[in-house]
Amino acid sequence: IPPFTLLAAGAGPADQRLGAAAYAATRAAALGDHALAPPHTDDRRPNRRLKLGYLSSDFHDHATARLIVELFERHDRDRFDVIGYSYGPDDGSALRRRLLDAFDRTVELSRLGDRAAARQIRADEIDLVIELKGHTHGARPGIAAHRPAPIQVHYLGYPGTTGAPWIDYLIADPVVVPAEHAGRFTERLVHLPHCYQITDRTRPLAAPPPRAACGLPPAGFVFGCLGQPYKLTPTVFAIWMRLLHQVPNSVLWLLDGGPEVRANLARAATRHGVAAERLVFAPRAPPAAHLARMSLADLMLDTFPVTAHTGASDALWAGTPLLTCRGDSFVARVAASVLDAAGLPELVAPSLVAYEATARRLALAPDVLATLRHRLAATRLSCPLFDSAATTRALEAAYRTMWCRHCAGDPPAGFAVPP
Repeated sequence: IPPFTLLAAGAGPADQRLGAAAYAATRAAALGDHALAPPHTDDRRPNRRLKLGYLSSDFHDHATARLIVELFERHDRDRFDVIGYSYGPDDGSALRRRLLDAFDRTVELSRLGDRAAARQIRADEIDLVIELKGHTHGARPGIAAHRPAPIQVHYLGYPGTTGAPWIDYLIADPVVVPAEHAGRFTERLVHLPHCYQITDRTRPLAAPPPRAACGLPPAGFVFGCLGQPYKLTPTVFAIWMRLLHQVPNSVLWLLDGGPEVRANLARAATRHGVAAERLVFAPRAPPAAHLARMSLADLMLDTFPVTAHTGASDALWAGTPLLTCRGDSFVARVAASVLDAAGLPELVAPSLVAYEATARRLALAPDVLATLRHRLAATRLSCPLFDSAATTRALEAAYRTMWCRHCAGDPPAGFAVPP
């Protein structure tokens, strides 16, 4: 079973690791001999300028790219040479151009097989490969499986273990993956001091459109959930329907997943005794327009067990509080990490019962919700979540620590980057 399917289906941490390891083993077996020649020269000077190779198919207008682009721009060029290895489409977007400009060099791997792509990375003498895809759509784990670099790191794109013995480290934080969960991962854990998720704080925030332009009623409370429809589950949807019963004149604002999704959710609402007209569907929109309209929601409601990732930081950047539930796995704790780094830990419920109660309380207490919005607005530019410069420095410190261990001949081991 593809590991991402296990995440979406709500598999527990043990099954996630088992499934990822089994999947990685089948992919590795298909590769045959992994050895590459010629070998990396592996100049083990601890303080020399390092070559970082970021490997992904998402260097275009994609959620991961929108999070990470400022990292590539902010890397210290006196200490790091930053190369992008792309095997995805060129969509001609402004973000694609910005990404290419952010790298010191971009190498296109789309036309190369996995072994040839790995040979290219090896020939470029990359010291650390940072694999950004994991087991998400379009991933090519066979490239990293050939071990083109002395150190290989899993970061950002996939919220779980890769199960791959060729990945040495996983970048996380103490909220999203507590130290006591280390045994659930085949990688060694590296904890950044705040949130593992980097964001792009250079994004402009336009004025929101009128509510009517988004199909929202002129008055009444707006519960929002503009995440991907595959994350919706019957249990959480039932909670939302109870909230609509309990909060007069409220609506639920959802991302439009197409006619089948709309019809299915309308039927489900009717079964819960809620008029289908109280579901409002937001059509797909360009990222800037989507970000601007998010502020029209009074409260964003998170999904579970697959919580919001980019959507969580987007909502907070737009100034809208997000309510989540802290689960027991990486994928179920991302929004909790984001909210903690934004200084809003009270919006992280310990259970779905508490999640429902908190949502109802906030919807019926506009003064409390207004206070949260004011607090978010006041701290948005100073909180750790949106301090991309600090997150960049923490990542660079992590890469250097990995390299120093390698230079000393020590095996990969977990560690925490100090604040």
